[in-house]
Amino acid sequence: MPAATSVSERPAAIRVDLGAIFVSMELSRSKWLITSLSPGGEEKMSKHVVAGGDLAGLLDLFAALQAKAQARTGHSYRTIVLQEAGLDGFWIPPRLGEGRDRKPCGRPGLDHDFAAEETSQDGPHRRRGAGADALAYKRGEPRVCSMVRPPSPEEEDRRRLVRERKALITERVRHSNRIKGLLFAQGISKYEPLRRDRRARLAALRTGDGRELPAHLKAQISRELDRLELLLEQLKAVEAERDALLAQEQVHANAPAGMLLKLKGIGPEFAAILWSEGLFRHYDNRRQLAAYAGLAPTPWQSGQIDREQGVSKAGNPRLRVALIQLSWLWLQHQSQSALARWFEARVARNGGRLRKSTIVALARKLLVALWKYVNAGVAIEGAVLAS
Repeated sequence: MPAATSVSERPAAIRVDLGAIFVSMELSRSKWLITSLSPGGEEKMSKHVVAGGDLAGLLDLFAALQAKAQARTGHSYRTIVLQEAGLDGFWIPPRLGEGRDRKPCGRPGLDHDFAAEETSQDGPHRRRGAGADALAYKRGEPRVCSMVRPPSPEEEDRRRLVRERKALITERVRHSNRIKGLLFAQGISKYEPLRRDRRARLAALRTGDGRELPAHLKAQISRELDRLELLLEQLKAVEAERDALLAQEQVHANAPAGMLLKLKGIGPEFAAILWSEGLFRHYDNRRQLAAYAGLAPTPWQSGQIDREQGVSKAGNPRLRVALIQLSWLWLQHQSQSALARWFEARVARNGGRLRKSTIVALARKLLVALWKYVNAGVAIEGAVLAS
């Protein structure tokens, strides 16, 4: 009678010999769908359902899976948990533990990766769902989705300030444009809602044909001004919190935010965005950094074709937008730096054209230079410090 073939010796399209219990989670408000693959169970994936938000029940399930795997094989295994990035955000990873030696709530240690919901376009992968894609990624199919490390609660909370400020500015622009639009329909085009004398000027406004503003229109604009002034007060409060946080970080030696503020052309807002949205993370190399910011090139290779398709734009959009804006300012405030000279030489070689595409390349180079500067103290060639 032939000897039985072990699971690890069977031919398979994906790896099954990694010696761990793999768990993927698809989360909704009402229920959490848990898919697991355990040693000793061949390649059969089991499904379980936990009530939405029942963290204790989830940990009990993990403990049961570990006990079952140990009963089957006689060995204990770590549990690798993968979760799709979605509605539930980042509150679960800290409770599960981020390292195999940590044991939250007395449970066996868990490794927690965080799977971004970017599944492949391949048909079978699309049918099986994002949670299964995350499981396949860890088992040896790296193209089915992308993975990100969940930030700590402190890191996640810290970037609330720059994100809230962006939202408030967007609302401020919306209210200002609405007021201008209402007045333009009456023949008034030079009213600025953000000026301090906005109330007095509103009372003195006349329509294009010399009439006073209609009573209901004036009341509507007055209420718009109420909301606008509330936004302005909230913006001041958020910026004060941001400045206090930056000041607190500058107390520490070689703090990234403090080092960024030393460079001419980088103010509190850019320093806060660069620090809280990107430079707080660990990157193994500059390619990982550029990919996280959505500034990595996307090569296209097919037969004899080998060309670049531009940046992927698959990373952090807030960081990418800030870097593009900062790159234009860098040309003004750091015109003698090596990066600015490279940009000017590149544009001149193209006959003064392609400035917008070249600024993206400058943004990538600037991000790498700032990363080396705040992490290793590598000076940016030709950069001037703020006075």
